Amino acid sequence: MSQNTGASYAAAGVDIEAGDRAVELMKEWVKKTQRPEVLGGLGGFAGLFDASALKNYERPLLASATDGVGTKVDIARQMGVYDSIGHDLVAMVMDDIVVCGAEPLFMTDYICVGKVHPERVAAIVKGIAEGCVLAGCALVGGETAEHPGLLGPDDFDVAGAGTGVVEADRLLGADRIRPGDAVIAMASSGLHSNGYSLVRHVLLERAGLSLDARIDELGRTLGEELLEPTKIYSLDCLSLIHTTEVHAFSHVTGGGLAANLARVIPDGLHATVDRSTWTPAPVFDLVGRTGSVERLELEKTLNMGVGMIAIVPQESVDVALSTLADRGVDAWVAGEITERGDHTTGAALVGDYAN
Repeated sequence: MSQNTGASYAAAGVDIEAGDRAVELMKEWVKKTQRPEVLGGLGGFAGLFDASALKNYERPLLASATDGVGTKVDIARQMGVYDSIGHDLVAMVMDDIVVCGAEPLFMTDYICVGKVHPERVAAIVKGIAEGCVLAGCALVGGETAEHPGLLGPDDFDVAGAGTGVVEADRLLGADRIRPGDAVIAMASSGLHSNGYSLVRHVLLERAGLSLDARIDELGRTLGEELLEPTKIYSLDCLSLIHTTEVHAFSHVTGGGLAANLARVIPDGLHATVDRSTWTPAPVFDLVGRTGSVERLELEKTLNMGVGMIAIVPQESVDVALSTLADRGVDAWVAGEITERGDHTTGAALVGDYAN
């Protein structure tokens, strides 16, 4: 005689014990991100940050941002490499926050998986924690959600939210920009975390390239190139603010350089960026050439070698470039701010890329 077995969470595909194991594995990495303002430890219902630290501000403004890393996670999944994607997540969130001049304070993450593999989840959190250290912020908490039936056993996605603070009278942005200001470009580390739907379509689907294939012009395998972590500029930007006058930053993400730069340009002014001042890394040419992608389409989708822009007065250029060089950031004057003579605004790339 058969005996009916009652339904259970485990039978539905959710493994609570595996989730608990993942939390234990990630604790050591989260601890490395702690700032003195963080209270409590991992495992509570909410992360705690001592806001009394903000009493030193005259008028503190909190800045917040949230983001993910898009379809780059599928490259990590295919390669079975999980400890670098977190750098991308932190960069996407905290480099948006620092654009207004805010100091990154803390971050939370959300990891969604089809099945909890504790070591895999811990590796993802390790990357997020390492990114937080590079951004100068704390990882105060997060969530790991198991979604069997909606995601395959090896599928996952990551997202995060962050908070920063800036003194009101030091808020950076369009109202500070003046004609004659210099546009300083900071080199990207590669594709960063934008445009991967185009990149995957061109290189993997249409061209049928293997992630394990060594590409001579890249000097490594395609997968290694595509998983290159996004450069985190937060502390570099803060260093600029502390050493010289900065009027604005622009984080070059989805939409490309011109579109993101235009977001911080005030009415009546125009930003001109000269392509001849740099040579994009080979991966950008590989995508364009392999997919017969027009230059304008590439520039609307990818960063083309520039991950962050600083707009500074001319008298700050030398100090800015020296500061960035001391921090190991490849940077150069790529353009200038001019008057348009009307009430429109924008940014444009001119000339041809250097060979």
